[in-house]
Amino acid sequence: MSSSQNTIVLIARILLSFIFIYSGFGKLTDPAGTAGMITGAGLPAATALAYLAGLFEFVTGLAVLVGFQTKIVGWALALFCIFTGAVFHSGTVAVPGWPDPALGWINALNGIMLMKNFTLAGAYILLATFGPGAYSIDARRGSVAIAA
Repeated sequence: MSSSQNTIVLIARILLSFIFIYSGFGKLTDPAGTAGMITGAGLPAATALAYLAGLFEFVTGLAVLVGFQTKIVGWALALFCIFTGAVFHSGTVAVPGWPDPALGWINALNGIMLMKNFTLAGAYILLATFGPGAYSIDARRGSVAIAA
C-alpha cells in the first residue's frame, strides 16, 4: 500500500471507530435506554447486557482506532452489527399511546438504523479482510503484511 493509501485507511479507521467509542461510552455511563431496548426484545438481564454491550463497543472502537487486533475486531464488529440490526432494528416499533404519524417516523428511522448496521458490517468486513494499514499497532507489531 502506498503512503497515501495508508493515510486513507487510517482516516477510515478513525471514522469507523467513532460510532462505537461514542455509543459504548454512552451505554457505560447511562445504560437505561439500551436496557429498555434489550427488555423490549425479550432478552434477559437487560442492565447487565447493556453494560456488556457498552464495554464491547467502547473497547472494540478503541481497537479499531489504534489498529490493534484489527482482523479479529473487524469480524466481531461485523457480526455485532448484523446481530443488533436484526434483533433491534428489523420490524416495526409499537409504542403504546403514540400517535400514528410519530410511529411512522420512528419506524422509518428504525429502517435506516437497520441499513446503517448492515452497511457498517460491510465496512468492518473490509477492514478485517484487508487490515489496518501501516499506521497501526498491528503493523508496528508485525502482525500484518504491509505492501509498499
